[in-house]
Amino acid sequence: MSKALKVSGFLGLAVMMSVGMYQTYLNATLQGTPTWMIGGHAHLGVLSILAVVLGFAVPALQLTGTLERVVTWAFILGQWGIPLVPWLAIGGGFSAFHLTAFLWGALLILSMLIMAWQAAVQTDASFSGRKTPNPADD
Repeated sequence: MSKALKVSGFLGLAVMMSVGMYQTYLNATLQGTPTWMIGGHAHLGVLSILAVVLGFAVPALQLTGTLERVVTWAFILGQWGIPLVPWLAIGGGFSAFHLTAFLWGALLILSMLIMAWQAAVQTDASFSGRKTPNPADD
């Protein structure tokens, strides 16, 4: 599952960078970048970075089974759904797509709440393999 998060994250970054290059072209030709394009670009960039980080955090926090699948796919759907809202709703003229922002946002929140819970219940030994604290860590 962490592989899916990493792939989605790096793919999202490549798409975000391509959109950024298109925005540069629009600005260079004095056409200007539409605001709806900027919002999707920024969200895809940040969420893609978080997908890569989450790809490392899921195994580090020893998340497995159903919770791992829920975190992975809820985050990936939210990662792509949130930027698509302005791109499709405003840029594409599908205004009904605006309502889906609540779904994508809820999926992202769900994945982060599961990860917060998992981080809260982990012991220090889970991260280092040590049972005793290291004084240098303080």
